[in-house]
Amino acid sequence: MSVLLAGPVFEGIAQKELAQQIEAKQKCEVKLPTWFGTPNIYYPNKLHIEQTSSEITAGYKAQMVSGKSLIDLTGGFGVDSYFFSKKITSVLHCEINPELSEIAAHNFKVLDQKNIECIPADGIAFLKSSTQHFDWVYIDPSRRNDKKGKVFLLGDCLPNLPEHLPLMFERAQNILAKTSPLLDIKKGIGELDFVKEVHVVAINNEVKELLFVLQKEYSGNISIKTVNIRPSQTDTFSFSLEEEQQINIEFGKPGAYLFEPNAAILKSGGFKSVAKTFGLKKLHLHSHLYTCDHPMDFPGRRFKIEHALPYSKKTIKSMGVAKANVTTRNFPVSVSELRKRHKIKDGGDRYLFFTRDLDENLIILICSKV
Repeated sequence: MSVLLAGPVFEGIAQKELAQQIEAKQKCEVKLPTWFGTPNIYYPNKLHIEQTSSEITAGYKAQMVSGKSLIDLTGGFGVDSYFFSKKITSVLHCEINPELSEIAAHNFKVLDQKNIECIPADGIAFLKSSTQHFDWVYIDPSRRNDKKGKVFLLGDCLPNLPEHLPLMFERAQNILAKTSPLLDIKKGIGELDFVKEVHVVAINNEVKELLFVLQKEYSGNISIKTVNIRPSQTDTFSFSLEEEQQINIEFGKPGAYLFEPNAAILKSGGFKSVAKTFGLKKLHLHSHLYTCDHPMDFPGRRFKIEHALPYSKKTIKSMGVAKANVTTRNFPVSVSELRKRHKIKDGGDRYLFFTRDLDENLIILICSKV
């Protein structure tokens, strides 16, 4: 029976509040196991849980910072601040919502993390009124704008990161900014100053965060770092943005093996760098599929190419494929339409890649997974 329909369980606690606590806690079981597994944690509205960083991504961010002091301008539920406090001597957690700030402060005490101070105030306003200097400023602007709805440009987020950069650099040498995974990286770099690094963080091949590291007066080459965190291992790949633009790569016909970069690399735009690093040929400028004649470790999916055939209804019929995993890259027909058109069910051990070759011919690559 629903908690809302049941009688009172705890004196002084409304059933609605109890139901909200249960629902919010359930959302933490996988995303925030430390909070989920700790008695006496108080949970905010489930929306705040949905918007917060996971422990996995918060732990990754914590490895990027060091020093004595950090201010989190958009503290929220406090997951990032908690993990920063494991690496930084003193952390200031600013949260404009006083109730959420109180919840975070309570939970930090429950978690016995004593080096975090919670300030129930707008982070930008606090920075303006304070003369304190920090080793790091951390900011995670809201992608919801009261006037524009859901937004993706940094200048449309709240707070407006590009507008407030001068203030932040008055108070700190280093800035770490978390942005939407949908943000165009080059546009993000164009909106910001002194970008030193961009980190593309994926979990199980799904991009979760883009992280921009800014260092005051930095003018060197921008390093792009990709990470795909999986249960068994973490795949990393890094490249220089400047070098990526200057690399000349080889194109070629399908060889014995096919390689598809993971989601973090595809998001990063390091299409030339990954080819050069692993000695691969690209099938087509816009396909982002790679080939060579020998197997290798690779940060992405690897396949043995069994057949490379021209695309046609007759070809597919002659293959007799009733069930397969279908992927399209730079192909004019969607996966769902291909399944419908050719009566191919999802699943099995066979992998079909519908793409183009370097001569613009539509082709099918019939593969098995390595």
